[in-house]
Amino acid sequence: MMAQMSWSIWRLWPVALIAVGIALFVVFDGYRFLSLDELQRRHLQLTDFVTAHYVPAVLLFMAVYVLVVAVSLPGSAVLTLAGGFMFGALAATCYIVVAATTGAVILFLAARSALGEPLRARAGPWLAKLSAGFQRNAWSYMLILRLVPLFPFFVVNLVPAFLGVSLRCFAITTFFGIMPATFIYALIGTGLGDVVAGGGNFQAALSPGLLVGLLGLAALSALPIAFKRRKQSHD
Repeated sequence: MMAQMSWSIWRLWPVALIAVGIALFVVFDGYRFLSLDELQRRHLQLTDFVTAHYVPAVLLFMAVYVLVVAVSLPGSAVLTLAGGFMFGALAATCYIVVAATTGAVILFLAARSALGEPLRARAGPWLAKLSAGFQRNAWSYMLILRLVPLFPFFVVNLVPAFLGVSLRCFAITTFFGIMPATFIYALIGTGLGDVVAGGGNFQAALSPGLLVGLLGLAALSALPIAFKRRKQSHD
């Protein structure tokens, strides 16, 4: 009996983390910081802080990213851009992939706990659309959903928990599947940092890295169309 109670309490930790994260976000008015305008205003503060306190800056950035993903807040794109100009594209990609995967796993586990029913209601409209793909091959379908932005990120975090996808499959495909898009956004972030530093002069900031990032974003945006056409041709 005690063992079962301990296991039930242990399964509630994702719920507790999400509740604490929401409380902290509300208390510190987190939405104010998840905007490009706020990043522009605090550009020098952020870069100076990273220069003076690199490791604490990385840990704080990753903690905020975990919170945003776990609570499904609409700020991960802005954070990814910020990570690009704060740490550089490659380093930011490494930090973000770890943090985003951690946040996604927390939400995935929360969906299998006491928060299951309200989260299922939120994901309800998407369950029927995605169930067939997971039934055919959960590993390949999860990887496709991470590589190709066919559905919102929070949907792909929730739906697998209700369709019997294993935690191992979910975590591994998330970790590797989000790498390309994360790198593209972080690469754009490095260029946006130059734009902000140059007082908003976009022409002066059109570096090869920014151009590659923009081209990569364009290709990423076209992937869902190509995927749907390919799927229709095979139906």
